[in-house]
Formats: sequence, structure tokens, C-alpha cells
Amino acid sequence: MALLKARREWIFFGTLWKSHPRLTAMWWALILCQGVLPAGFVVAVGQLVGAVANGTPLLTPLLLMGVVFVLMQLLTPLHNQIGSLLGEHVSDRLHDRLLVAAGAPEGVAHLENREHMDELTAARDFDLGMTGPPLHMSMGFIAGGLVEVISGLAHAVVLAAYAWWAPLLVGGAWLSTHWLLRESTQWDRNTGEVLDAQRRAEYSYRLAVDSPAAKEIRLFGLASWLTDRFASERRTLVELRWHTTRLRQKPMRWAVAVLTISGGLFFWFLGRDAASGAIGLGEASTFAYAAVGASAIAFGGLNWALSLASDGVAAVLRVERTMSSGTAAHSVVSGQTPAEGMPAAEIRFRDVTFAYPGMSAPVLDGLDLTIPAGGSLAVVGVNGAGKSTLVKLLCRLYDPLSGTIEVDGTDLRDLDLGSWRRRITAIFQDFIRYELSLRDNVAPSEATSDDVLQALTTAGAADLRDLDKILSPGYENGTDLSGGQWQRVALARVLYSVSRGAGVVVLDEPTAQLDVRGEAEVFDRVLEATRGCTTVLISHRFSTVRRADRICVVDQGRVVELGSHDELMALGGTYKRLFELQATRFNEEQDGADRAR
Repeated sequence: MALLKARREWIFFGTLWKSHPRLTAMWWALILCQGVLPAGFVVAVGQLVGAVANGTPLLTPLLLMGVVFVLMQLLTPLHNQIGSLLGEHVSDRLHDRLLVAAGAPEGVAHLENREHMDELTAARDFDLGMTGPPLHMSMGFIAGGLVEVISGLAHAVVLAAYAWWAPLLVGGAWLSTHWLLRESTQWDRNTGEVLDAQRRAEYSYRLAVDSPAAKEIRLFGLASWLTDRFASERRTLVELRWHTTRLRQKPMRWAVAVLTISGGLFFWFLGRDAASGAIGLGEASTFAYAAVGASAIAFGGLNWALSLASDGVAAVLRVERTMSSGTAAHSVVSGQTPAEGMPAAEIRFRDVTFAYPGMSAPVLDGLDLTIPAGGSLAVVGVNGAGKSTLVKLLCRLYDPLSGTIEVDGTDLRDLDLGSWRRRITAIFQDFIRYELSLRDNVAPSEATSDDVLQALTTAGAADLRDLDKILSPGYENGTDLSGGQWQRVALARVLYSVSRGAGVVVLDEPTAQLDVRGEAEVFDRVLEATRGCTTVLISHRFSTVRRADRICVVDQGRVVELGSHDELMALGGTYKRLFELQATRFNEEQDGADRAR
């Protein structure tokens, strides 16, 4: 019983019942009715043939045939509709569970870990038609297979009226053929190779149909290239399906042999008895049709659509289990100590080492850094030095592999996570542009209009006043913003959080899409608005960096220089070299602009 319950098909049917018992009961009842009716039609045909042969009244067999025929026509569309509704309901419920499961872990490691990404891909895409039909369509194919096998069994039962051994001989032969046919084809669609191909094909498709990449695709003439790429990757996915499907010649030969022997024996006996008069013409007709109808056993049952749907449902349930009880869910665990008023003295990184899941080389390697409370610290370094990783750890999106981050001497992991995150606010380099109203982009919770407008004004976006305007051209009366405007909106989100009590401000490339003048203006406003907060700034623009109280240079996961702008320039190390290199480029660009004028 335990092995049966562990099968993905059992899990799938159990999920149907748990999602909507009433619809599931109706779906199964109609499967049973549709499966039995063809056998009833065969019996009615045999009675009609017998009545014609014997010269008896035809009314009763004709009425029986008519009733069965009408029911067969009516139940099919009804069953399709119920199956479609059931599939949509189950799909919606599973997506709800997936949404809750993926959002449950407090960190982000589960969304960037390769093993978890494969599971998430399979779970997320099970109903998108990438590897099979959506669930509301699959229900029809699944039901069709079950109706066929019940129909075959019902026809085999009819043969019992001829001889006790007939159902065993004919039904057993078709049942063994069903097993042999299933053995001849196997497809493992959850391998890393298949999931990679599926992910690549989906990405190419989204590039083609979503708007963010539209400008570059058209500007660089990439439409044909992208179409060819999607076709190639989709073809690869189909080829993998075929390559991992093994057609076994031996089971096919056995199937032909079994059917030839069993069918030959049955029809020899049936013909002999019909010729001798042991059975009438109507009975012979019924049993002959029933023997042929029993073939549905071989071709019905648990088919390919059930396999695809079961894989998708199982993937969602595995993700749910992983997120709730696996390592992903516990990669970031909340402590108990309240974080209100922290930091009052300092934030300190002590010998912190960290590597992302699946990476062998550490991004941070024994990093030591002290951030005094109430001041501003700029973090600079080449790409990949570990700057953004540092602030991810500070936000507790990840935890260090070794070492500690302390806030006023308390390990960050001992702080209540919700309490700490209320104390911290951030704008990340890849900040989100919500397709929501301007109000919800600044304050995705209850907020007064005055507070939102104040945050926008401080961020340099005073021209944006319509708080109910949807920031997406895809909606009626919606609009889009320039890159610089979007960045100001994201900054306003940070400033609103500061007005609500956040005391640690993380600015990861906060003005990357603004010109130099706009950057200076906005950053001065931000520094003024966050006075008294502990501010950590990451930027490649040294005109912004030099405004910070202290500057640290990160290289190969460690702090190699620390001090004020003047101190680091006097030191003559990495900071000075980077600063002078950027200043030289800026002067060259400025001279070129002057000459152009």
C-alpha cells in the first residue's frame, strides 16, 4: 500500500479529490458511465441482429440502442466540461500553493540554487504548455484513457456470457499488451538536461513576446535570430523527448504473438459454436464485437497525459515540501532579539566568508569591516569584488558561511528578522518596477498622499503627482517612466521607509540612470533626508562616493583600504588610481563636448 501511495499517479488523483471533491466525484462517475455504455451498445446491437434473424419484434432492441446512443453523445461534452473545470480549479490551487511556498523562505538562496531552480522550473511551467497540454486540457486526455480501459473491461465482462474462460483469455491478452506497450516507451522529463532545454526555450520565448527586450531586439535586427533560436531550442527539447523515449522491439514482438494466439483461439471456438448452432447469430455478433471492444484495455488506462500532469503536480508538492522543511526554508532563520533602535553604536563584519550556492570560490573571504552608526559609508571596487554581496548579507537575504555580522555586539542572526528588516531599507541596482499605481510603487501599504508626495519631492520627482496613475502602458490610461524617473521613484520608496522608522539605508547604485547634475542634486537630498541614519552606499561614480563620511575599497572579497576621500587620496593606493582614472575620462568627455559645441 505504501508503494502505491508513493506513485505519482496516486498523488495526482489524491490532489484532484482534495482540490474539489464534488467535481472529482462527478468526473469519476461520468468516466464509469462512459466506459460501460459502449458494452451496452454492443449488447443492444446483438439483440437487434438476433431479433432480425428470429423475426421477433425490433422495438425493444431499437429503443435500447437509441437510449445508449443518446447517452453516449450527451455524456461526452458534459464530461469534457467538468474535466476542464476540475483541471482549472486544481491548477489554480497548485499555483496558489507554489506562490506561498516560494515566498515562504526568508532568504533568496532557494531561488538561486541550481537544484531548487530545476524544481521550481518544473513546478512553475507544468501548466504553461511548454512540455505538454495545460491541465484543463490534459483532464480530457486522462479521462479518455480511463474511459477506454473501463470500456475494454466491460466488453470483457460481456464475454463471460459465452464462456467462463473467454474474459480471461481475451481480456488477459489485451491487458498484457497494455503492459508491454507501456514498457516499450519511457521518458524521464525531470533530468537536468531536459529542464535546462525547457528553461532556455522559455527564456527565448519571453524575450520575443515581452516588452523589456523589444527595443534592443528591433534596433539590432534580432527578431529573426531570436525566432530561429527559440525554434532550435524547442526542437532540442522535442529531440530530447525522443532520445529519452526507448522503443523496445522485444515487447512489441511479444505483444503481436500474444494477440495472435489468444485472438485465434477465441474466434475459432466462437466460429465453431456459431456454425454448430450452439449460439445464435445475435449472440455470435455480440461476442465478436465484445472481443474486439476489449482491445480498449490495451490502449486506454494511465496514458502520457497523466504522466505529464502527474509530474507537474509532484513537482509543485516537492517544492512545497522543500520550502517548508528543507534547507532552503531554514537558510535564514529569525532570532528573538528585537532590533528597535539598532544600530546605536556600530555594525561590524567579523571575518565574514560567503559563497553563493553552487560556487566553489568565495565572494567574500574573511572580510572585516566596521560601520559606525549614524554615518555614511561608501563601498567601491571593481565588478565582482563583493560589494553587492556585502549588502545582501546585511539585509539577511543570505547568512555568512563563516564569521559573524554584529549589530551593537549582537549577532545579526539573533535579531528578530521582521524587526531588523523594519529597521533597514534599500534600493538595489536591479530594483523592481512594479506595474502598479505610483502610490503603490512608493508605499505598497497604507500611506497618506502627503507622505508619498513628500518622498517623491525629496527624491527629485516632484513632477510626478498623479498617485493613482498605473505605471505601465499595458493598462488603460497607464504610462511608463524614463529610466531616471523610475530610479527616483525607487529612491522615494527608500525615503518613505526612512520616514516610517528605518534606520539603516542601503543604496546600491542609486543614481546610475541619472546624469551627473541630477545625481549630485538627488544624492544631496538623500543625505539630508537620511541624516542620523546609517547609510551604506555602493557606486561606481566617485563624485558621489566622495560625499560619504568614510570609504572602503573591496578587492577579492576583502577590505583593502578604508578612510575618508582625502585620506585615501593621500594613501595613493587603489582608490586614488580608480578616482584619477574616472576623473581623466570625465575630463576627456567634457573637452570633447566643449569642442563639439
